[in-house]
Amino acid sequence: MDTRSSSEHPLERQRTAARALDESVHARLARASMGLSPISLALAHADWALHLSASPGRQMVLAQRVLDLTQQAWQATWAGDGAPAEQDTRFADPAWRQWPFSALKEGFKACDAWWREAAQLDGMSRHHQHMVSFFTRQTLDALSPSNWAPSNPEVLRQARDTQGQSLRDGWANFGEDLLERKSARPDAPPEAIPPLPYAVGRDVAVTPGKVVFRNHLIELIRYAPVTAKVYPEPLLIVPSCIMKYYILDLSPANSMVRYLVGQGHTVFIVSWRNPDASDRDLGMQDYLRMGVMEAMAAVRAQTGAPRIHALGYCLGGTFLSIVAAALARSQGDARPAARGGRRAAPASPGLPELATVTLLAAQTDFSEPGELGVFIDDDQLKTLRESMARTGYLSGRQMAGSFQFLNSRDLVWSRATRRYLLGQDEVGNDMMSWNADTTRLPARMHSEYLSSLFLNNALASGQYRVDGEGVALRDIQAPMFVVGTVRDHVSPWRSVYKIHLLTDAPITFVLAAGGHNAGIVSEPGHPRRSYQIASSAPGDEWLDPDAWQAGTPVLEGSWWTAMHEWLRERSGKPVAARPIDAATALCDAPGQYVMTRYAD
Repeated sequence: MDTRSSSEHPLERQRTAARALDESVHARLARASMGLSPISLALAHADWALHLSASPGRQMVLAQRVLDLTQQAWQATWAGDGAPAEQDTRFADPAWRQWPFSALKEGFKACDAWWREAAQLDGMSRHHQHMVSFFTRQTLDALSPSNWAPSNPEVLRQARDTQGQSLRDGWANFGEDLLERKSARPDAPPEAIPPLPYAVGRDVAVTPGKVVFRNHLIELIRYAPVTAKVYPEPLLIVPSCIMKYYILDLSPANSMVRYLVGQGHTVFIVSWRNPDASDRDLGMQDYLRMGVMEAMAAVRAQTGAPRIHALGYCLGGTFLSIVAAALARSQGDARPAARGGRRAAPASPGLPELATVTLLAAQTDFSEPGELGVFIDDDQLKTLRESMARTGYLSGRQMAGSFQFLNSRDLVWSRATRRYLLGQDEVGNDMMSWNADTTRLPARMHSEYLSSLFLNNALASGQYRVDGEGVALRDIQAPMFVVGTVRDHVSPWRSVYKIHLLTDAPITFVLAAGGHNAGIVSEPGHPRRSYQIASSAPGDEWLDPDAWQAGTPVLEGSWWTAMHEWLRERSGKPVAARPIDAATALCDAPGQYVMTRYAD
């Protein structure tokens, strides 16, 4: 009898029970701190408090700043109409220039400026300083006098002019939203989920096409040609699996897919499956292989084209860049043989060559991930893994809440002011409807994505592996068209710009007006759209992003036209368009996967 084995059983059971108890406590603590790790929050606060307490000189400076800012606020309070134009849209109404509201506004702005300065202390870890600055800003945004009826002159004037009807309407809106939130059970069946304002396949995602390939993870949609001739290289679009694909095929007027088809491109797009608990073990390698590589192989099989254009958006662009690097390695680039004397294995059969690579708001270097970095450290990931282990996925509600949190001033507080204090109904649009159509991510894939890319920056450092072999973006030789957006909270454009440091390929970089979504959905004819564009060749000197922005002229209009011209110049002579072979069609676009919705 193996006494050692038998004696270990009670200890193992004890450890399992202890682990379950710990995870239960961690889950309760995380719920109390909005899904964040309370330990990470406490460590960041302690780092700030200890450094401040040990810095009497800094305390003296901050004390002096109180006096300076108070004096400035007092002077600005009585400036009235002579004050400079207000830059903060929360205080744009002229009534904020009149006392006592001018005093409230200027006092808040002075407090905001002081706390932003106080949050910056030498000696703190970079991550903790980022966390303290971020949550200080979130707290101040919540306390703005514009968020409260008694201190907002616009709300008071509206209530007076409508004899209180605006407040009654706002209260009704609040009640409706509260009732909807309480009735939205995470386990609600699909038929109980309220319909989207813009129905998929009827109002959005209506560009004609067919699903021509399907596996467990994706449907591949091929769009019907509308021009007599098309470019010989088809275009494969890889959207992010964090979102439904039709962000690039919204209403016909602002559909990138429809625009590209109309310019003579044969367009394919990946529609990701919305996963459930059974998909918990799908990982990054599955998304690269089944999601991107099999889509590429299907495009070649469908068209017979040996070369294709490929476009990736957000996380889809990150996936595409990894696959492009792996293909450059496996397709026998001459440089690896020269460096190490060993040529990589031949290309995977059926995969086409990449004629170009286009990346839209896609990070490849994660050393400066912007606001998302607040949520990324070892303990935050541990908390997230424990949460996902219970369900098998990151819920769409969690993901949407995180993105709202990143821009809470506009998406939470300004919305609440308009809807609950001013009594204004929301004017919906196709993008807002799409934004409500949330998706999940499998537990393993999301954990690997955050750990390998965000936490360890494995792709930029050459440590990320595909099929067991390391990949490097410098192996990519295909011309690249890279787009960043000025107000991107998800993929900051300066982080996107770092692709210049990671590859030797010729790069055309675009900086577009707008945010992560609105800057990409920038159709021709849309008012107030502009962009900057410049190209660099291998061997050009490094130009830092701020110098690039300062020295590149601003062009009015949509950058879509520049992208089409760039693709056209790198495409072959147009050939006669051919209809989609009915024998390969599985169903009409938009397919089945995009229709799957979950309450959570």
